[in-house]
Parts: sequence; structure tokens; C-alpha cells
Amino acid sequence: MHPKEILQRYELEPKKSLGQNFLFDPAILDKIADSAEIAPHDPVLEVGPGLGALTRVLAQRADRVVAVELDNRFIPILRYELAFFPHVELIHGDILEQHISQLFDQPYKVIANVPYYITGAILRHLLSAEIKPQSLTLTVQKEVAERMTAQPNNMSLMAISVQFYGTASIVSNIGAGAFWPRPKVASSIVHIDVFDHAFDVNEKTFFRVAK
Repeated sequence: MHPKEILQRYELEPKKSLGQNFLFDPAILDKIADSAEIAPHDPVLEVGPGLGALTRVLAQRADRVVAVELDNRFIPILRYELAFFPHVELIHGDILEQHISQLFDQPYKVIANVPYYITGAILRHLLSAEIKPQSLTLTVQKEVAERMTAQPNNMSLMAISVQFYGTASIVSNIGAGAFWPRPKVASSIVHIDVFDHAFDVNEKTFFRVAK
């Protein structure tokens, strides 16, 4: 069902303050899941499930899905939409306030259509966590995707911050028509393979120097 129809049923409107643009194109949702290369035993973290369109796709592929949603208005919708997936754990809260070690005790994969205005904060929170993700597959603003994947001579602090932890690449770009409401910015799918070993440097010192 189109996200507009779902919201009308519950007499709700998207919140611009939370950057709510709902990705609903089935082909794009499948491409995101395909890019994450989910194995049947993989635990998955979804940030901002919204109305559950991507969550349903992930639930059909992953052994466990933890979905963290900030907007309390969507919790009843998600419970209804995901009722047939008992292996989906729904958490009402701010991802930036979640202790990842309390959610996962093994490497996990992050797959999400993240709110664009806090993309950087989400990346910092997850990549610097004690238990790091195995990979991240994210829908982000195209400009941010290009900054994340920039090469030497064109690298910003964001590129350094991401590539310190893993290898980032742009999977594909997404047209505005795949979202409702249509965003005013272009979007991209980014995949980050996180290194399975730590650099022998102090992270705080490294980023102080980088800044």
C-alpha cells in the first residue's frame, strides 16, 4: 500500500522536522536488501523503519531484525504491519541513545533509509560502538554519499571518518519518485564494508588530528 494511504488511514501527516520521506518503490527496496547481501543467519539493525516497507523485505531474508523507530505515532502501525514476523524486534527510541552492545552480541548488518539530517551522527554512533556492524547499507542524500566515498585530494572529514572504519561505495542513485513525499534532494544507496580488524592507533587521537 502507498504510504500516503497508510497515513490517511491513521489520520497522520509526515513530519518535516524528522525528515520523513517514505521509500516505497519495491524494486528499490529489493535492491537495498540485495546490496546488503543478507545471509539467513544474519542479524539486522534497521534505523527508522517508518511504516515498515523496508522492514518487511528484511524480515523475509534475515534471521533477526531489530527496528528502532523514534516517532511514537508509527509504533501501532508497525506492530500491525509486522504482526506476521515474530523475529522482528521493534524498539521505540532514538538510535543515538541506544547501547548497541545491549542489542547485539555479534557482528550485525545495518540496513536503513536514514533521516538525512542526522546521517553523520548515526554513522559516528554505529561505527564507534564497541560492537561494530559488519556492514552498512544506507539510503542517504546523494551529496553526502559522494562525500562519504570521496578519494584522496577530495576527501572531507566525513570521508576520512567513514573510510577509517571501512570501504564505502555508491551502489546506485535513486529518483525522487521512489519516495513519498518527494524529497527536494537526490538520493543514493551507499554500502560500507566495515574492516574486521582495528587499526593500531588511538581513535580519539586520530580524529583530533584529522579535524
